[in-house]
Amino acid sequence: QFRKVRKALDDFNPDVVLIWGDDQYENFKEDVIPPFTVCAYDDIDLYPWRHAMGSSMMSGKPNAWGEGSDKHYRLRGRRDVAKHLVSGLIEANFDMAYAYKPLHHESLAHAFTNAILYLDYDRAGWDYPTIAVPINCYGRKVISARGFMTDFGKSLEPDPPGPSPKRCMDMGAATARILRDSPWRVAVVASSSWSHAFLCDSTWRLRPDTPADRNLYRALVEGDYASWRSARTEDFEAAGQQELLNWCPMLGAMEELGAKLDWSNFIETNVFNSNKVFAVYQTA
Repeated sequence: QFRKVRKALDDFNPDVVLIWGDDQYENFKEDVIPPFTVCAYDDIDLYPWRHAMGSSMMSGKPNAWGEGSDKHYRLRGRRDVAKHLVSGLIEANFDMAYAYKPLHHESLAHAFTNAILYLDYDRAGWDYPTIAVPINCYGRKVISARGFMTDFGKSLEPDPPGPSPKRCMDMGAATARILRDSPWRVAVVASSSWSHAFLCDSTWRLRPDTPADRNLYRALVEGDYASWRSARTEDFEAAGQQELLNWCPMLGAMEELGAKLDWSNFIETNVFNSNKVFAVYQTA
């Protein structure tokens, strides 16, 4: 699956890769929780397994490649492209936060790091300049639960919600317009699993909400953007689908561009924490 997505990326050969992903109490904490941020970083050093201490349950765990803390990417940035995007989004009435350097994390939160690790599954290298755009997917649980699991019976004082699915789709559509009219070829990537068991009380946190995922996957395959746009934050939260807010801007962008779904796959699980979806879109 990852190889197929990587091949599509290489065939497109972008100037920049933009990744929408969540921040689970990794870079943003009590001092600031922005709905959206463009990380307008220069080149940074990314040590996936060394920096894993800043991400949930990743520190010290074995990995598929047998890599240690010395595994390193010199991740190229494109501050000029990021600044152009932020300026365009602000002009389009999105009060976009931006950052020139990390805050609490040493490099990138795991939604972005994992996207790079898996898209580089065969370790061919990752030379694409990359712009991370964190979204506050965890909303009411980002501080109270630190974007992670809690005891089932523990009562939490909820935080304010994150942005709505519609707002995320609108932001993605605006992003597509800005980048379409720019001089750069930009690939956009949505990085997340779908329903997460540990967020899904209706399944006693034993398995993801697969029926809810199937419904949205059907909408994705059929190009039914209205179903995504009309989804409520409360629906995503009840189904453990908080991270689908990362897919909303991608779908908003594809709708805006009139892109066609070239290939997709939905992988269900009753054993692991979350269902997985892969998709490749092609623009004219």
